[in-house]
This record gives sequence, structure tokens and C-alpha cells, in this order.
Amino acid sequence: MFLKIERFIIFNPLVKVEEIEDVASKHEGSQRFKIRKDERVTRLLEERDLDIWGANHTFYDVLVGKDKLNDVRQFLYKHDVRYSIVDRNIAETIRKYGMSNSTEDKRTLKESYIPTFTCYQTVEEIHNYLDSLARSYPNIASVGIMGHSIEGRPLKFIKISSGKYNAKVFFIDGGIHAREWVAHAAATYVIKQLVENRRELPPEMLDMDFFVVPILNPDGYVYTYTHDRLWRKNRSKNGKCYGVDINRNFDIGFGGKGTSSNPCQEIYRGPSATSEMEAQAFVKFMSNIKENLKGYVTLHSYGQFVLIPYGYKENTFPPDFQELRRVGINAALAIKEIGNKKYTVGNTAKVLYTAAGGSDDWVKAKIGANYVYTIELRDEGDYGFTLPENLIIPTVKEAFEAIKVIAIAAYRSQRKRNQNWNWFN
Repeated sequence: MFLKIERFIIFNPLVKVEEIEDVASKHEGSQRFKIRKDERVTRLLEERDLDIWGANHTFYDVLVGKDKLNDVRQFLYKHDVRYSIVDRNIAETIRKYGMSNSTEDKRTLKESYIPTFTCYQTVEEIHNYLDSLARSYPNIASVGIMGHSIEGRPLKFIKISSGKYNAKVFFIDGGIHAREWVAHAAATYVIKQLVENRRELPPEMLDMDFFVVPILNPDGYVYTYTHDRLWRKNRSKNGKCYGVDINRNFDIGFGGKGTSSNPCQEIYRGPSATSEMEAQAFVKFMSNIKENLKGYVTLHSYGQFVLIPYGYKENTFPPDFQELRRVGINAALAIKEIGNKKYTVGNTAKVLYTAAGGSDDWVKAKIGANYVYTIELRDEGDYGFTLPENLIIPTVKEAFEAIKVIAIAAYRSQRKRNQNWNWFN
């Protein structure tokens, strides 16, 4: 299962200023709207192929391209829909907050992969950090490759071993959506705590094996650095357009609500369930560890949610929903205690939106892990996907506090038979 790393190559690609400008210029004049939810607005979003950045009970957070501004404004005015403009020029926001300042970092090239969480890191930097941990902590850390992306990049994972036979397993991933940069950072921070600050972990976590994939969509993540900061999908080619939303590609309610059959849309689900190489690698890996898998957390941004399955269909819940909710509330309380930030806890379809084909739903329904969550990290919409680098540290600390709570519950759990049920039955 594991790939032995024999050589460590440190690489720190420099992002040129003109490349950053090009990434931002793709969104010149685009605006971000906060629009009151109703059925007419939902149809508008689908028909106009608008990019939903986030949502809650009452509002959609929507990116509107320059070429669609007049059309959207006229529709909202005509139907008397309440809205506000959150950001009048996304390109300016990207230039100000949404790019990494790592090229200005004073660290030497040799040390550029060591995370300080004061700037965002590239694929190479994060992967080199994993390799360095395997070299420095060989008794507990080993690095492997779960599979490869469509462009041939490795889907690297790190295993942090308890050293115990038949140990309970906890799996964490980040970055399935490329533009959610703080998710990659949070997964990397979790790795750092599990390996380098092991003495501070609660005893339950010391007795578990952790697998962490900090970049589940490396092609998309690279693309956010080189071409489009707001790219979401992977980079598979589908007719005239590129990319599949990997988090709509799993075989759980595939093709249902919250997905699209249009390859040019952000939520394109792919030609068939598990069509994507990244999803295939994930499914194979999780199937191999399913007997001992007790917990799964997938890290996303933004919105500040602790989300509980299922999201593929309304009013469909796992049988242990109340237990998941109890632990989720405790995770949110742990977050609030360290940073005074409120994270909403609830069922994905109920508190956010319906979205079929997600990794969390698939792991809960098909693998049967006990404690399964999606954590949507900061913020609540002020910056969205362009979260400034000075907010990385408080955000990743919140992620780790939540994962500690969930991991302890997972360690204490016993495997239960898994099934779907209707909350209102």
C-alpha cells in the first residue's frame, strides 16, 4: 500500500506577477451577489449558469460574471427579489487577498516546504513537507500514493501510525475543490499536529491510525495558481470544456439535485458515477481500509458549517443522525471556545443545499464509517474563497479542534449497521 520515499527533492515554483495578474483578470468586472433564496432564484442560477459560492437558510452567495450582470439585475428587479452586492470587482479582491505571498517569504529555498501557515503553499511544497516528515519521523509517519490525477500528479497521503495492531482508522482529506485554499492548509496543519506535536494529543488519538490526503485535486489546485484562482473542478476534458466536480462524481444519488449534466458548469457531475481518476483512487483506497474506518472528515470552505450526511436527498438521514449531531455540536463548541466563531451544525441538505454524489455521503452509506462530516471552514462570506493569509492560522486551529472532538468519539465507537432512513417516518 505504501510508497517508500528514497529521495527528497525540494522544489519551490515562483509565481510571477504577470501570472497573478492574468489569473485575476479573468474575473475583471465580475461581482458577488447575496440573493434571497426562493424557487425563482434557484431557476435563475441554473438557467444562467451562475457560480454559487455559498448558501445558508435564506441567501445564496453568487458570483456573477461581467457579461451577465445586466441580465441578472433585470431579473431580480423584475421579480422584486431582495439582494445586495457583496463585492463589486472580484478581480481586485483576488489581487489584494486571494493570492499567496510565499514568493515574498524570507525563508531559504531549502526550507520553503516547511509550513508556517502565514502563507498558502503550492502542491510541491505540501508534498515535500509530507516527505520530510516521513524522513524525520520514520517510526510513525509514512507516505504513499493513493492514485494519480488525470494529468498524472500523485494523490499523496500520509499515514500517522499508532503502532498498534488492527488499530481504528480515521481519514481526513482537503482540497477536493481547488479554489478552497484554506482547506489544503487546514489538512496540512492537522498533519503537523498529529506528527510534530504528538505529545499534546489526547490518548485516544495516540491509539488510532490517521490517513490524511491534503490535496485530493492537485491538477485543479495547480490551475488556481497558474490560470484561474477561482477554478473548482479537476482538469479532465469533456467536449469543449474542462473539469468535473469530483464532489458530485461519487456513486450516491448520482445525477440528482445540486449537480449538472453540462460539462461547462461548475457542478458538472461527470459522464458517469466514479468516472474520474481521483474519485476512483479514493473509492479503492477507502474500500481497502473500511473494516477499521471509524471516522471521516472532508475539509472545505467556506460558510462555517459542520455538516452531517446525507446531502444527496432531502429528509434522508443516517440512523445515527442524533449521535452525529451531538458530536458535531461538541465540535462546534470546541471551535467557539478557541476563536469565538460560530459554526452551524446540521444536515447538509437542510442547512446548506441538496448536492448529490458527495464523498461524505458515499463514505457514510457505502463504507459505513461511524462519524462522517464535511467541515466548511471560514469565513461566512466576507472574503469567501479569497480568505486572506492572516486568517489561515486561526482557521486551521479551528479545524484541528473540531477533528479532535470527532476523533475521540470515533475511537470510542463501535461499528453499527448502516442504512438510510427518512427523518419524518
